[in-house]
Amino acid sequence: MSTVSIKDVAERARVSPGTVSNTLNRPERVAPETRERVQRAIRELGFVRHGSASTLRAGRSRSIGLCVLDIANPFFTDVAAGVEDVASDRGYAVILGNSAGSRAREDRNLLVLAEQRVMGVLITPAGEDPAPLEALRERGIHAVLLDHAAHRPDQCSVAVDDIAGGLLATRHLLDTGTERIAYVTGPLGIRQCHERQEGMRRALRERGMRGRVAEIVMPEMNARNGQRAAEKLVSGPLPDAVFCANDLLALGVLRGLLQAGVRVPDDVALIGYDDIEFAAASAVTLSSIRQPTYQLGRIATELLLDECDNPGGHAHQQIMFQPELVIRESSMRTFHV
Repeated sequence: MSTVSIKDVAERARVSPGTVSNTLNRPERVAPETRERVQRAIRELGFVRHGSASTLRAGRSRSIGLCVLDIANPFFTDVAAGVEDVASDRGYAVILGNSAGSRAREDRNLLVLAEQRVMGVLITPAGEDPAPLEALRERGIHAVLLDHAAHRPDQCSVAVDDIAGGLLATRHLLDTGTERIAYVTGPLGIRQCHERQEGMRRALRERGMRGRVAEIVMPEMNARNGQRAAEKLVSGPLPDAVFCANDLLALGVLRGLLQAGVRVPDDVALIGYDDIEFAAASAVTLSSIRQPTYQLGRIATELLLDECDNPGGHAHQQIMFQPELVIRESSMRTFHV
């Protein structure tokens, strides 16, 4: 069977081989009508380019890396959808790495991405150590922080103000009459957990309620650990309300409380974080702090690809979104006089 070449595609599409090459490698430089004609010829002829050869010639592949904290969390699934949509439109493939909150695993993922000669990396770091990003820079790999603010002007980042989110959640619970609150979180070394905690503490200080909080730190932020946290909550004096650092923890807490005969929200009000799809579909619909997950992925990818394709003219940006309070049944406590 004969191999279809770029020249064959060019003849079918009635363009030059250079236009075919640009369609494959720099699609933004090709007019949409011409690009569609070339892509149709590629489909009709069954052309497949030799990826390894083009990578060796260019020194980089037409791929980017996406390193997240927990791909099992629907928050990161929605972020990844935004990343993939932009990357696909621009002719890039996305290679996914899941650190599971481990620095060692993150380091291994970044090494694999470097070996694959990716153009750039979108990363939600597993910690605050800047060494992984410095290692990427030394290898000539561009990086954008995703769901994590940058602390230097020559670094792009797209994040959500988690301190503001913690404030929103806690103020809402306090407005319902809460006097004793519990915070169920993952490891506080994770920036998101720590900053949501800081927002909660600021809200308590505003009301002169410093110290009226119990904190339960779980090793992982999933529903199973949320249910274990609920077991700890019901073993002692119940708080008036529970603020969870993400919705998976909150859904686990909800299940554990209901199984123990605790009424939500009448006995204990509950609020989560992220507003994943399941939050609105739970047995007691879950109040949450909404983040623009898909937009986080899209904008971070646009910044990264602009830096990859135009490093000399790229302007670094640090974009910070504001979260939104979504009130549902789980925190709508009814008082009986």
